[in-house]
Amino acid sequence: MEQQATISVENNVIRCRGAWILPNLAQLERGSRALRWPNVSSVLYDVAGVTAMDTGGALMLQRCIDGLRRKGQQTSLQGLKPEFVDLLQKVETDRPRLERGAAVRGTGWDQSLARALQSRQRSAIRALAFLGESTIAFGRSLTRPRSIRWRALLRIVELDGVRALPITGLLTFLVGVVIAYQGAEQLRKFGTNIFIVDLVGISLLREIAPLIVAILIAGRSGSAYAAEIGTMKVTEELDAVRTLGISPMNLLVLPRSLGLIIALPLLTVYADIVGVFGGMLIALGELNVSFIEFIARFEEAVPVRHFLIGLGKAPIFAAIIALVGCYQGFQIRGGVDDVGRHTTISVVQGIFLVIVFDALCSILLNWWDL
Repeated sequence: MEQQATISVENNVIRCRGAWILPNLAQLERGSRALRWPNVSSVLYDVAGVTAMDTGGALMLQRCIDGLRRKGQQTSLQGLKPEFVDLLQKVETDRPRLERGAAVRGTGWDQSLARALQSRQRSAIRALAFLGESTIAFGRSLTRPRSIRWRALLRIVELDGVRALPITGLLTFLVGVVIAYQGAEQLRKFGTNIFIVDLVGISLLREIAPLIVAILIAGRSGSAYAAEIGTMKVTEELDAVRTLGISPMNLLVLPRSLGLIIALPLLTVYADIVGVFGGMLIALGELNVSFIEFIARFEEAVPVRHFLIGLGKAPIFAAIIALVGCYQGFQIRGGVDDVGRHTTISVVQGIFLVIVFDALCSILLNWWDL
C-alpha cells in the first residue's frame, strides 16, 4: 500500500515525503495551500523522503519551486533519488504542455467543477465566434448575391425540402389525427363538436406543425450537416479547401443555412395543410362535422395571425438547426468516433435550442396578447 504524500516546513527547510503520484495530488494541493512558506532568501527542499514520483508529482514539485523563484527566493534540492532526476528535468522543460494535459487533473470535486466550467466557457466563446463569423458572411452575401453558391443552395433545398415532403406529410397528418381524436372525446361530452376546428386549427398552425417540422429536420438534416463537415475535416478535405483559398464558411455553411431557411417555411405550410386535413377526417368520422362546416368554421375561428406566427418561427428554426449542425461538424478533432459523437450532439442541441426559442416566443406573444 502506497503511503500518503506530505509537504511541510521545518526550520526553513521544506520537507517532502511519501508517494508524490497522481492520486495524491489533491492532498498535496491542500497541504501546500496551508503552509507558511519560509521568508528567507535561500530555501532548501529536502526530498529524500519521497518514495515514489510520477509526472503529476514532479509537476507539483516544480510548481512549488517556481512559486518561490517568482518571489525572488533561491531554491535547491537535497536528497532527490537518481531515478527521479530525469523526470523532474523533463517536467521543467515541458511544463506548459503538461499543465494542459492530464498531469494537472486532480481528483477533487472542485477541480472537476473548475475544468467543466472552463470547458463550457471555451465552448461558448467558440460558438459565439462561429455565430459572429456566420452573421458577417450572411451580411456580405446580401450585399454581393453573386458570391452565393446558388447550385449548392438549390441542392440543399431539394435534399432537405423536397425529399422531406413524404416523411413530413405523414408525421403531421398523424399528429393532426391524434389531436383531433383526443379532442373529440372531450368535446362530445359537452356537445361542442364544432370547436374541434378551433382546437386543430390554432394548435397546428401556431405551434405544433412548425415545431414538429423543425424537430424532424434537426434529426434528418442537422445531423447530416455535422457528419458531412466532420468527415471532410477528418479526411483533411477542409485543409485542401483552405489551401485553394476558398472559405469553408461560403462553401459549406452559407448554402446549407440559406437553403434550409428557404425550405423550412415551405415545409411548414405543407405540414399545416396536411395536419389540418387529418383533423378534418377525424372531425367527419367522430363528430359528424362535414368538410364544408369545418372550412367555414376555420375561416371564422382561426385568425390569420396564428398562421403567420407559426410561419415566422420557421426561418429562425432553420437558422438554428443549420448553424448548430455546421458548428458541431467544425468542432470534430478526432476520428470516426468523434464524428458520431458530434453528430449526436448536433441533434440534441438543435432540438433543445428550437424548443427553448419556441417557449420564449410563446411567453413574449402571450405578453403582447397575440
